[in-house]
Amino acid sequence: MNHDVVLVDAQDVPIGVCDKRVAHLGSGQRHRAFSVHLIDSAGRHLLQRRAAGKMLWPSFWSNACCSHPAPGERITDAASRRLREELGIVASCRFLYSFEYHAHFGDIGAEHELCHVLVAQSDAPVLPVAEEVSETRWMTRAQISAHLSDAQAPFTPWFRMEWRRLLSEHPSFDTPTPRA
Repeated sequence: MNHDVVLVDAQDVPIGVCDKRVAHLGSGQRHRAFSVHLIDSAGRHLLQRRAAGKMLWPSFWSNACCSHPAPGERITDAASRRLREELGIVASCRFLYSFEYHAHFGDIGAEHELCHVLVAQSDAPVLPVAEEVSETRWMTRAQISAHLSDAQAPFTPWFRMEWRRLLSEHPSFDTPTPRA
């Protein structure tokens, strides 16, 4: 498994490669990432509780899958790969938007990511890998929004940012795409 991340400038142009752990230490180094929102045919969203062994935001709730593409790997391919590796889900991912954020986790480290947000649809059983995910839960938009209204609820900062933008700028993001 590749443990390198792609360092990028503000326009997402690669400027180097760095060990994933090193890229997250201190204030973090800007790197390419992705975040997948998985939705079932009933319109429910899969949330995951990050494994307790994660360096940053352990045991926090987040969207279905977040990770980093390997050097030279396309975002959509990396996102589909990680859905399969982390959750046992085979699904293609559709790009929605990108954004940059910088969030510190105490003195441990930080995320400084140019994050590509994608959506996928599947009704397959979820088979989480324990090293990545401690728990999963399917929730409606209303349930998620209600939980996120509590500023102290243990959700990752990127998920909070993405959720607000998804609801305001991509209101039909959970509409399943027609199958060919």
